[in-house]
Amino acid sequence: MTVRFFITIDTEEDDWGEYRSSGFSVANIEIIPRLQALFERYGAVPTYLITYPVVTSDAARSVFLELLARNCCEIGAHCHPWNTPPFEEEISVRNSMICNLPYSTVIKKVAALKSTITELLGVTPRCFRSGRWGFGPTVAAAIYELGFRVDTSVTPFVDWTEYAGPDYREAPFLSYQFNPPAIQSAAPNGGLLEVPPTIGFLQTNYELCRRVIKWRRLASRLRVMGALEKFGMLNLRWLSPELSSGDEMVALAKTALSARATHLNMTFHSTSLLPGKSPYVSTQAALESFLGNIETMLKFAANEGFVFLPLSAALENNSPASAFA
Repeated sequence: MTVRFFITIDTEEDDWGEYRSSGFSVANIEIIPRLQALFERYGAVPTYLITYPVVTSDAARSVFLELLARNCCEIGAHCHPWNTPPFEEEISVRNSMICNLPYSTVIKKVAALKSTITELLGVTPRCFRSGRWGFGPTVAAAIYELGFRVDTSVTPFVDWTEYAGPDYREAPFLSYQFNPPAIQSAAPNGGLLEVPPTIGFLQTNYELCRRVIKWRRLASRLRVMGALEKFGMLNLRWLSPELSSGDEMVALAKTALSARATHLNMTFHSTSLLPGKSPYVSTQAALESFLGNIETMLKFAANEGFVFLPLSAALENNSPASAFA
């Protein structure tokens, strides 16, 4: 079985958690060439999902124009509604989830981001991710109307309702085709393809683990979840150097493949490349560890013969598997 390996990076401004419409710094993009050199050492092809402040920055844009000229990456869209025009809504934590905005506002924002990427970078993005993982039916309808065909916003096993976002605990773990009204339901002839970030368990029985995760709120009150984690009975992990060590990512890759995954999707934020700008990397030493964890995963993938591809390649010969119960 050929395993496809995708890398999707939320490529965004430095100002983590600051919801305002202007005045952003994008200094983290200066570190992208170092990251790209690491990818190229292993033949990896990242998909940079970029925000409006990034594409409209002359300095940031020059970085991606150079990469595109060498044909070594893909550019997708990552919509932060608070800094993507037009600004019709009140800027708030709730409205930072684009899925909470009306369709008329959503489609104008996504259209503005797409057209700006196309105009300034000379490429038409086909892949999309909602800011803060805030995907929903209106967002799906908008991206479909605008010609996107791959989404990577759905985080299986994760509930964002505490932050006014979606609950993805029932979402499929594997890639799936779907139609905009039902973003968590596989439809064999659906017009959009969901390629979720690889999120799963260090245990192999994913179906049982999902049932436990659905019980999480009650279990948390009983302190059961911490005990399950401590004793290695239920370990939810992301294929992300922000939330997992290199060894944990390798272990997750193995269990995901045993659970019928045919692709892996490693993800993180460009903001983590600039120490102190994200919650995950606070010092230069932490950055070196972060990059080391990425390399551990890349080395494993290369040694296993995984095929590194841009995210839009998921559309080629795609046969999405059905969701777990």
